[in-house]
Amino acid sequence: MKRKAQEELDYEAVVIGAGVGGIYQIKRITDLGLRATLLEADEDLGGTWYRNRYPGARFDSESYTYGYSFSKELLSEWHWKERFSGQPENLRYLNFVADKFDLRQYMQFNCRVASMEWDDDAHFWTISLTDGRVLTTRFIVAGLGLLSTPTPPRFEGMESFEGRSWHTYHWPKEPVDLTGLRVAVIGTGATGIQVIAEIADQVGELTVFQRRPNWSAPLNNSPISEEEMADIRDRYDEIYELCAKTPGGFEHQPDRRGFWSVTEQERIELWDRLYDEPGFGIWLQNFAEIFTEEKANAEFSEYIADRIRQRVDDPAVAEKLIPTDHGFGMQRVPLETNYFEVYNRPNVELVDLSAHPIVRITPNGVETTETERPFDLIVYATGFDAITGAYDKIAIHGVDGVKLRDKWADGPITYLGLMVSGYPNLMMIAGPQGASASSNFPRSIEQAVNFLSELLEFSLAKGATRIEAAPEAEEEWTQHVQDMFARFLLRKGKGWITGYNSNVEGRESGVQRYGVYNGGAPKYHARLEAVRSNDFDGVSVR
Repeated sequence: MKRKAQEELDYEAVVIGAGVGGIYQIKRITDLGLRATLLEADEDLGGTWYRNRYPGARFDSESYTYGYSFSKELLSEWHWKERFSGQPENLRYLNFVADKFDLRQYMQFNCRVASMEWDDDAHFWTISLTDGRVLTTRFIVAGLGLLSTPTPPRFEGMESFEGRSWHTYHWPKEPVDLTGLRVAVIGTGATGIQVIAEIADQVGELTVFQRRPNWSAPLNNSPISEEEMADIRDRYDEIYELCAKTPGGFEHQPDRRGFWSVTEQERIELWDRLYDEPGFGIWLQNFAEIFTEEKANAEFSEYIADRIRQRVDDPAVAEKLIPTDHGFGMQRVPLETNYFEVYNRPNVELVDLSAHPIVRITPNGVETTETERPFDLIVYATGFDAITGAYDKIAIHGVDGVKLRDKWADGPITYLGLMVSGYPNLMMIAGPQGASASSNFPRSIEQAVNFLSELLEFSLAKGATRIEAAPEAEEEWTQHVQDMFARFLLRKGKGWITGYNSNVEGRESGVQRYGVYNGGAPKYHARLEAVRSNDFDGVSVR
């Protein structure tokens, strides 16, 4: 076997994606002294925060827990202006980081990867770009993003619409004047909830087409003053230490008293307090039993339903906004600002698609089984082919030419959400079955980047040119992920975390795909540390 000499390759390492993960990963790799580049399909860096520029896009993590923690100097310099920062500020932050550490020199933009092919004799990858270029590299670290492949609906006649239309992921860069427009928003997931609440008072008429309602709770955003930001800077070590201890990777710790050990009145007092506090506290500072016990979850879901009824004037509309197919927290909970009050406005109409499904998009608007409504703009807030979608779009050929999308046809199989057997030297920053989707994203991202960077350093010190997850380690981890699903009511959710997506062929049935690690961030990070301290047990390095 003749291994490819390092000097014959274009790069020693290639990072794909200039989002939160890719930006940190290219820093860590170049700090190791590797000859590396970062390929980004878009015109500039930012990933999620470059693309999702729709009105209302913002963090649902507290801003100061979302930013990078690897640099004390960075922490001391940046002032988050809001508790939950909006997209423009988030993009400024990522540009600030890239410029501060001079990372743009390693980045190539407008570089969309079409295919990747592994050479098992010479131990390198060939990357083919859509512009016709071909690159070779020893290692690839993919930071493709969990929610980076939008899924427009599959309605008849979409191309015939004579007004403007787009998926929220493709919201134009130039400002869109919504004044007086008749606007349709199709979808009431996390993105739809943000858009709807933000534009309701800007448009002439707003019609919301809802297939299934989602549970949602108040964001309770507020500015961060200079004084508060100074206090946060002083407490960063404490803040990140707390995030590392909590299952969700946030500041919110579960209530350990026990659901049934307190009175109903005491439970309501807790819920009233949490409902008025910022962020995911209403979900993650709650009793642990709401995640595991049907009766506890039902009682809490009814509490949230009553809060929705209090906020919506029309009782019939309120009931349409309350989910009946799953309990609160069985899917990732969208956070909102005055979302339910939108439906009290005279210019807003809610269309229940379970009663009157969309038949087609017409040149003038949207036709349901009930009637046709004319629009100037249609916004498709119909979500993403989550977790594996970005990988499926690239033809990734591993050992013996096996396509990754074929291996994952019935659901992803990985080791730690970071590597896949049969695809040597390919690593994933936030891959399927990792903790990123089920916890505060950047907190788990930093852990993954650190782990992968140390694995690369370990391999290079040994003179290795081929690193790969062992099949038995991959099998054990995948089974562990499945076992963790069985413990939580989350398994009953009909959303992207469990693999359901009516806009992706083959995913309409809701057959479960085990794409997320549900054991909590501390257990996941402890597992990474155990693997790392045992010379990267489960990874073949040669």
